[in-house]
Amino acid sequence: MEQFRFTDKNAIALLLLSGLGVLVGIIAGISISAEPLLTAAWIFLVVALFGALYVATNFEFALLALLVIRSALDAFYPLPSLFAIGLEALTIAYVSWQFLQRRPIKTDRFWWFFFGWVVFQGLWVVLAFLGGLGLGSSVFFTGVREWLRMMTWVVVYLLVMQLKRFSPDRAITLLFFSLVIPLMVAALQLVVPGALPSDLAPYLGTRVSGTLGHPATFSTFLLFFIGLTWWKLGHTQHRLPWLTLLAVLGFFLVSAQSLTMLAMLLVMLAILIIPRLSAVNLLGVLIFTAMVLGLLLSTELGQERIASVLETPLLNPDINWSRSVLLSWRDGNSFNWRVAQWTFLLEAWRNSPLLGHGLNTSSFLTIWENYAHNDYVRSLAEQGVVGFISFLLFLAAQAIYLVKLMVSLPVGSRKRDLCFVLFAFLVASLIGMATDNLWSHTALYSYWWAMFGVLSWDWQETVRRKSKEVVG
Repeated sequence: MEQFRFTDKNAIALLLLSGLGVLVGIIAGISISAEPLLTAAWIFLVVALFGALYVATNFEFALLALLVIRSALDAFYPLPSLFAIGLEALTIAYVSWQFLQRRPIKTDRFWWFFFGWVVFQGLWVVLAFLGGLGLGSSVFFTGVREWLRMMTWVVVYLLVMQLKRFSPDRAITLLFFSLVIPLMVAALQLVVPGALPSDLAPYLGTRVSGTLGHPATFSTFLLFFIGLTWWKLGHTQHRLPWLTLLAVLGFFLVSAQSLTMLAMLLVMLAILIIPRLSAVNLLGVLIFTAMVLGLLLSTELGQERIASVLETPLLNPDINWSRSVLLSWRDGNSFNWRVAQWTFLLEAWRNSPLLGHGLNTSSFLTIWENYAHNDYVRSLAEQGVVGFISFLLFLAAQAIYLVKLMVSLPVGSRKRDLCFVLFAFLVASLIGMATDNLWSHTALYSYWWAMFGVLSWDWQETVRRKSKEVVG
């Protein structure tokens, strides 16, 4: 048995955290006796302390656990913000510790590109602070929050790259546990209509949102895991559990009643069957699509939402853009409302065409005081032509990265197929961004960038290591 050594790094960390815990306990006892209202704050601090202890001694397991619970936070303000701040603090501590120990920090070229792109977005934070974007310095903190939100994705990507004790299959399988709480809450919402953990409950009827705060956000989250389930089906001998999960995800996707996600689903499935086009695969996709459409049309709300599309310029030649804007004031049609919102945002953009009005300022630019519901219009209104071009380049860079990685890998390999699934989801998301706020779906992109971190691993090296362990 290995003897305890005081110089062992884990032992030092344990002793330091234990000493800090004793100090916190003494201070907490004195404070609570003087002011009982401080009890909740100290409970949070103690939980954070033990969380830090676990992270210090089990970093890799703790990171995956944090990613798993991320899907359960969006409906409970301000937990997502606290999560982001904590994760960024963890990254700073981890990088500093690795630097002090002269240990390498794994990165790849695309991570540096991503990091540089997010740093570039900080230009709009600086301009907002200087009051140079037309809305004054009052939107500075709004921009800071948006910039930190994007930086959270950067640190997720970086931290996942550091994992060494997990095979890609095992890590991705563990991330499926992030479905558990959102699906349980969604099932409760179906049983008890209106049991939504958000202030949107009166307006959403029987649509479910799980713990993601909004049905659209819940839908993209489900669609992403439908893609990962498809990948699992292609590389497992036990298909029944994954087929069952696919059916469950399809059911809840329909229950969210999002037409944008339905379009994204059709696009993604169409792309996924191209490399393995066969009678069996085509039949499976047709059955799954028919099930989704059938479930949607079987509900009164689903029928109403599909019928509403017929009263928009999209499918009705008798309704032009201007009339759609006028109808948005009284017909309750969400698409006509979107047309009006885009019109007002484009008018606001003309007042500051080059640099826009600042990060996450769309809700300040129109009388609706709401999100843009179109990520391209949002980018143009908030960041002008400069930010819009950078946004398009960033989306294109992701597609190019995935395609180049696919081309470099053997046909039929697990890593190549995962790249293809992510590429299919990316293309589908480009469609969804035209009518929704995908860029604001923080939880979704946390898992998206976690997958990029997994792709950075040497999958063949993982196989060799496992083989050595078996031989040993």
